[in-house]
Amino acid sequence: MSNFVFLIDANKSTMNPVHPCHARKLMESGKAAVFRRYPFTLIMRRVVENIVTYPLTLKIDPGSKTTGISLVNNRDEVIWGMELTHRGLAIKDSLESRRAVRGGRRARNTRYRPARFLNRTRPKGWLAPSLLHRVLTTETWVKRLMGFAPITKIVQELVRFDLQQMENPEISGFEYQQGELAGYEVREYLLNKWDRKCAYCSVENVPLQIEHIQPKSKSGTNRISNLCLACEKCNIKKGTQDIQVFLVKKPDLLKRILAQAKSPLRDAAAVNSTRWKLFEVLKATGLPVTTGSGGLTKFNRTRLGLPKTHWLDAACVGIVETLKVLISNPLLVKCTGMGIRMRCRMDKFGFPCSKPRKEYLHGWKTGDIATINGVTGRVVVQSEKRLEVRLGKIRHGGQLAQFTKLFSKDGYSYA
Repeated sequence: MSNFVFLIDANKSTMNPVHPCHARKLMESGKAAVFRRYPFTLIMRRVVENIVTYPLTLKIDPGSKTTGISLVNNRDEVIWGMELTHRGLAIKDSLESRRAVRGGRRARNTRYRPARFLNRTRPKGWLAPSLLHRVLTTETWVKRLMGFAPITKIVQELVRFDLQQMENPEISGFEYQQGELAGYEVREYLLNKWDRKCAYCSVENVPLQIEHIQPKSKSGTNRISNLCLACEKCNIKKGTQDIQVFLVKKPDLLKRILAQAKSPLRDAAAVNSTRWKLFEVLKATGLPVTTGSGGLTKFNRTRLGLPKTHWLDAACVGIVETLKVLISNPLLVKCTGMGIRMRCRMDKFGFPCSKPRKEYLHGWKTGDIATINGVTGRVVVQSEKRLEVRLGKIRHGGQLAQFTKLFSKDGYSYA
């Protein structure tokens, strides 16, 4: 079943989200109309007096590439879910490409902008554009959902991985080390670091065990840099052998494992860098904000027997006693940006390699969502009279009059 449908009255006051069947009846009877398609929202044709709503909790599981968002009602039921895919890596690549082009133009004395040197100061709390993007897009959707649903509380997964806690488990006391959460932070970190595969044979979808790269019998420690994941077969086969001996005939694999063991988890570093900024942004909304750790999230999800998805991870953030999932198909949102401002494309040397882009007067933009002959998808503007909807390698083109616009471009794609 898909998400519940958001509902607002004629004054745009938030009402309780309704079941899709109830939403269909409201539309068929003419009592409500479509206000917005993504997220799907209905607007009543009259003003509703004395609106009574039940409180909703917005739960967020921030991620480096994908952020999970869920809405849970006061009966511990998940009624709405969403997965927001960021474009932080694309922003980083674009900035590096621009820097390379500018550097090349300056080296050839064809620069159009003077170089700025390291005499600038960054404000307190400054984040790189690729990291700040994750915070701003999450803030955008939080404020958007607050305008469509009666949200009264926000729960955020503040600490994805407590690296200091994992290096020295006794930093927070003996009770935490030996409690029912013991080991969850370490296991979740290793699962992400080693891509949920065996480090030695790369097998997937099997029970994995924590393996000491340097055996404890030979002065190996419990530090994160000395731990990896292995299937039972490889773990037994390696035993107490030194990894140099165990992989003596596989030097490439040995080199990769040793390098990966010492390298930090980039995604965890990105989440840890933005977690407090996001926390401050959420507090600025005026709603009470509570937090939970990544280990607690996994503990709740495992205890409740839920599959590993971003939106269900969000529903399990914080203190969760029971949870009933009423939906199965979350809204999938991907950040695409609003396009570029360059008048034409550039080659690798920074020179124009295409004709200047044209501005059309018909009002359509590449990225709008429309339907033609029963096919719905993202629009690509071809000319003043022709548009296309592309689904993979299949193109559905036609004249302007054949298209019906469903949603205007807003910097995101939806599924």
